[in-house]
Amino acid sequence: MQPQAANTLPTPGTAEQSHSDQLTQVIRNEIDNAGGAIPFDRFMELALYAPSLGYYVAGQRKFGATGDFITSPEISPIFAHCLARQSQQILKQLPTGELLEFGAGSGILAADLLAELEQLGSLPEHYLILDISPDLRLRQQETLQQKVPHLLSRVQWIDRLPEQFCGIIIANEVLDAMPVQRFRIGDEWIEEEFITYNNQGEFTTLYKPADTPGLIQRIDEINNLQPLPVGYLSEVNQRATSWIRALAASLQQGAVFLIDYGYPQREFYLPERSTGTLMCHFQHRAHDDPFKLVGLQDITAYVDFSAIADTAHEAGLRVDGFATQAHFLMSCRLEQILAKSDPDDLINHLELMQGVKKLTLPSEMGERFKVLGLSRDLEEEPIGFSLMNMLDHL
Repeated sequence: MQPQAANTLPTPGTAEQSHSDQLTQVIRNEIDNAGGAIPFDRFMELALYAPSLGYYVAGQRKFGATGDFITSPEISPIFAHCLARQSQQILKQLPTGELLEFGAGSGILAADLLAELEQLGSLPEHYLILDISPDLRLRQQETLQQKVPHLLSRVQWIDRLPEQFCGIIIANEVLDAMPVQRFRIGDEWIEEEFITYNNQGEFTTLYKPADTPGLIQRIDEINNLQPLPVGYLSEVNQRATSWIRALAASLQQGAVFLIDYGYPQREFYLPERSTGTLMCHFQHRAHDDPFKLVGLQDITAYVDFSAIADTAHEAGLRVDGFATQAHFLMSCRLEQILAKSDPDDLINHLELMQGVKKLTLPSEMGERFKVLGLSRDLEEEPIGFSLMNMLDHL
């Protein structure tokens, strides 16, 4: 999705604008209580997750044609069918096994994945969903009730990561929605981006010398590999690395599949990305202004897969593979699944093929999205990386 100018975005309705105004005031109050400025990651956290008002917590429709963006599971059930074959291979290696999905969105992946695993004779004991949004939990229940009502008893919604987990963890477009710290390379020191507001009540940025040890250490590590020039602006996602450590502590045996858009470190901090990777989405328009439509738009940042893989390895997980979404789906028997489609059933066959093109073509989601596979105590490596494994790119 190509970015647009923020001033060309559709005008929200009266109720939407009122919602945005309420959240804007909540953020201004926090800025006041903090002495005049808050770090960018806290601003992003409030914009996305503030109780009752944040983008992912409130009731606006976010996914699909009537929302702000569309994810792979909503484009075609083929995505879930391929993931089911990967899951089947992992579950066969486990004495008992569950499946845990983070941020299940509309619930379509859970429904299609359970249906296909049933067809394959490989249903997990339980399908756990960890989602902080009450609104999305209700929508997930509705989707599952509509598509696989006989399997709904296997689904459990949980509020926190299990202390001990054996099975498969799936996170599709989760990492990109975690709040990030933004930094800039200054003339004398590393600067962290903070958010304040002006006399008109509009949010604006200011930069302070970075004093967070973790942030400084991470930027020093980046600079040691590829020195960044003065003025370079980008992001670091320390919350994602903390989350990976929590996954590693929980996973006793099984696998983790992280599916998102992003780059290895050597590509993430290229000179041409000198303004960072932050992107916002509203009604299928993409732009780079996080201060527009607060609470009504998604705010995301690309994933540094090298940082994720390094953290996983340090935490004791095996880093099994790194591939484009296209190669991962093809490795998971995409061709065999397509062979079952009847070309004489013209409408359904064409719809299926259109979905596959969106999921796999380089100009669509095929190369922009990547899959990182992690595991613990498995004998077989995941089939999803059999055709291409780009571990040497990390």
